[in-house]
Amino acid sequence: MLKFLFRGLTADIASGAPLFEALTAETRQPHWYVEGAMPDTLDGRFAVLATLTALTLVRLESEGDAGNRASVVLTERFIEVMESEHRQLGIGDPTLGRTVRKLVGMLARRTDLWRSAAAGETDWAESTQASLYRAEANPEAVHHSSEALRVFRHRLSANPLERLLEGSIA
Repeated sequence: MLKFLFRGLTADIASGAPLFEALTAETRQPHWYVEGAMPDTLDGRFAVLATLTALTLVRLESEGDAGNRASVVLTERFIEVMESEHRQLGIGDPTLGRTVRKLVGMLARRTDLWRSAAAGETDWAESTQASLYRAEANPEAVHHSSEALRVFRHRLSANPLERLLEGSIA
């Protein structure tokens, strides 16, 4: 019904699937959980996924209008997947909306954080700490994750928008 009412505002969620799948594959890389010492839990995996998605949204924003449309598609795909995953976890309708809004808010805060870090306004390692780790973390783990996020950002930047939308983060 919403697509009918807001046809010009709602993106084609399916077109965000290849890029979101690539981000999910990146999230599953063992180095985040071994060298990066992220807990291999729902919260830990979400922190990695939301961080990578936020960095990707910042990259997409650099493409102007086409990038903004792509970021809407990716964000809508993120929301769709979060809703589906939480339904599978048994979270029902009365609390599902609140939970998904909270997760989207967490993504938005990370996007603002990485926008600032990418612009050189905040320290990259401090941004890594804030985005991935809830509490103080082992400095070696933070260093590993910080460098891995720099490499990931470089990989994103090396691809034109069309390739990113195809799910290529080479």
